[in-house]
Amino acid sequence: MNLQTKISLSKRADNLINYKSNILLLGSCFSENIGDKLNYFKFQNLQNPFGILFHPKAIETFIQNAASDNMYTESDIFYHNEQWHCFDAHSKLSNVSKVELLETLNSKVKLTKAAIKTSTHVIITLGTAWVYHYLKRNTVVANCHKVSQKEFKKELLSVEDISTSLKTTVSLIQKLNSEARVIFTVSPVRHLKDGFVENTQSKAHLITAIHQIIHHSSFYFPSYEIMMDELRDYRFYAEDMVHPNKLAIDCIWQQFKFVWICSTAYKIMDEVDSIQKGLHHKPFNPNSEAHQSFLKKIEARKKALKLQFPHMVF
Repeated sequence: MNLQTKISLSKRADNLINYKSNILLLGSCFSENIGDKLNYFKFQNLQNPFGILFHPKAIETFIQNAASDNMYTESDIFYHNEQWHCFDAHSKLSNVSKVELLETLNSKVKLTKAAIKTSTHVIITLGTAWVYHYLKRNTVVANCHKVSQKEFKKELLSVEDISTSLKTTVSLIQKLNSEARVIFTVSPVRHLKDGFVENTQSKAHLITAIHQIIHHSSFYFPSYEIMMDELRDYRFYAEDMVHPNKLAIDCIWQQFKFVWICSTAYKIMDEVDSIQKGLHHKPFNPNSEAHQSFLKKIEARKKALKLQFPHMVF
């Protein structure tokens, strides 16, 4: 008896990811789940320089600033709860030092422009269509940084708003790098604080908008659909019953690997995986001759890979 409805996927015929690829990942926390897998297997990638960005307008603003070399100044940051923050960035960038925050923001903007120029693939994961308008400046923020909710107006982006935003984002990327392929995906994480119906409406707006703008250089990977249908069982969720657990992430990664990663890279991935497991192996006797011999073999394998792929650091 088959207890799952499998989503039928086909391997991409071209533009596949290999160990020469450069990958930029932006968006919701699920992009970091995929990014962590790429890190583990030693693919060249850069994840969320401004931290997690949940909605399309935040990603558009970030790409716009990077593409236009817009540098942040004191007028773009604010002090709250004993730290300096920027409404365009995640709180992980916040800092007790105003100078250090500005240096970090501007260095990340420069880093991102350079990354776009060299990227073969840009993976954008959208989390929600709900946004917060900061009333004092009439701007959409990426993160509220625990500022009082009365300072904001919560709104649901329309399909048209999202479509326009995504077109702008893709256009900005293409102007910097016409060879980059943009892969859109919708985060399977349910934003239930918005409400069950509201979350479904939000995801529907995102999915509809993406399918309105994908073309020959942009694509859609169905991570949301895999989670909602193929993995529709709470054994695939973390304890909060909202986020996908390790098993679910592994399942979605396997699907992504099948569709987007070149099969010629699989052998290298297996070797990297074997080395990673060897490095995390805990011996009964670390000083034994057998274990020292094991470590020497691991080092030799690492050096062999690094000769082929200088970017690999274990």
